[in-house]
Amino acid sequence: MTILSRFRDIMAANVNAWLDRSKDPEKTIKEYMQALRSDLGQVKAETESQVAQERRAKRALDEGQADVRKLQRYAEKAAMEGKDEDALKFLERKALETEKLAPLQEAYDAAASNLAKMKEMEAKLVKDIGQLEARYAELKGKLAAAKSQQELNERGAGAGGAHAALSAMEEKASLALNEALALAELRGGAQEDDLDDLIAQLEKEQRAGGSNAEPDAGVNTGTGSSSEVDGPKTMSAEDELAALKARLNPKE
Repeated sequence: MTILSRFRDIMAANVNAWLDRSKDPEKTIKEYMQALRSDLGQVKAETESQVAQERRAKRALDEGQADVRKLQRYAEKAAMEGKDEDALKFLERKALETEKLAPLQEAYDAAASNLAKMKEMEAKLVKDIGQLEARYAELKGKLAAAKSQQELNERGAGAGGAHAALSAMEEKASLALNEALALAELRGGAQEDDLDDLIAQLEKEQRAGGSNAEPDAGVNTGTGSSSEVDGPKTMSAEDELAALKARLNPKE
């Protein structure tokens, strides 16, 4: 089957409509472009053949028409010279050559028509290939942009995840620190309160003991000279209280 038999299909093909229906435009463009380039190669090869055929048909037609015109001139000249028989012969041959012109004209018209179709197909294929190349370049650009955006999104998502994890760790650390500080403050407050209560209790007991104390049995309370009783020296309540405070609250 020659390329001319596909003239209608090639001329009716709509590249953009076909691509819009495709589920895989990139693959479709590559396959369609390959097919179009193959068709274009066939068209160019067939066009050369059609050019040669059209030239042969045109030359045959021109020669036939020239013969008819030549016989017409011979017949006219013979008639002017009174050579009626010769003029009749020329006219008879002219009629035969004229009959040959019809198929020659048809052959030329067919060759010229085919050549015109070949040129139309070539122009159409060149146009379709140009559209495909433009669409393919556009598609490649979109795919590259989509890939770049996807990589940016992935990097952004990774950075966002790391940032979120870091924020969570910082929040957890801050919470633990606040809990530790609150516990230390609570414990410190409780110790100070306990110390204050203990000191107040000791002071109360000391005052009560001082007011109810009896005279020391080891001391002579008579009017004469006093004599001291040997015995261990005892710490006064004030000194003992001070020592107790120092022992319970070494910071002071």
